Amino acid sequence: MIGPGALVIVHLVNPTEKFWGILQELGIAGVMLRGINVSSFDDWMAQAARRGDQSLGLSTMFVPLFRVERVFLDEAVGEVESYRQRFQSRVGVPVERYLGLEEETAGGEESSEVPS
Repeated sequence: MIGPGALVIVHLVNPTEKFWGILQELGIAGVMLRGINVSSFDDWMAQAARRGDQSLGLSTMFVPLFRVERVFLDEAVGEVESYRQRFQSRVGVPVERYLGLEEETAGGEESSEVPS
């Protein structure tokens, strides 16, 4: 189900853009997302894999509904991996753990990863 906390891909129009991230809110006014432009996802993932300084990270943004064309759950389609699966394969850590999302739901377990 698409709701707060879901990993999603949001397609925007005027200008055309795609963002991947954590859905914060979906309402009649628009979409609140903590995410990154899909064109920067691979660079962000590579920085996470190197475990060094991060120059890229997720930003919290509000997008008015008139710009939103589609919202998809980040899930595999046939042989095509989801962004979440790609992150775990490349970095070796689930993206939820890397971003500290497991801490919020697991009741305060600390992560040694650097959230961005």
